[in-house]
Amino acid sequence: MTDGGHFVYMLQCRDGTFYVGYATEVARRVREHNESAKGAKYTRGRRPVVLVYYVECDSRSEALKYEYVLRKKSRLEKEQLVKEFAEELENKSEVLL
Repeated sequence: MTDGGHFVYMLQCRDGTFYVGYATEVARRVREHNESAKGAKYTRGRRPVVLVYYVECDSRSEALKYEYVLRKKSRLEKEQLVKEFAEELENKSEVLL
């Protein structure tokens, strides 16, 4: 995962809920959610959180629009997206082996 772009990401919290956000550095942002007061208020009481999905967008504007769309998806739609993302990562890792 490269940093410095425009990313929309989804975390799964300890209680099973999802949190959607925007970041330019996903790894740093996930650390903030887990370790510092800079994490979103929503995730502070639901630590630890795990990164379950991310996508890079071409611009900040595009990322913020997609973040809005992703937040509005139902839980089932988010679960399906996470499942497809995990399968895609698994397929990519098999190619590398």
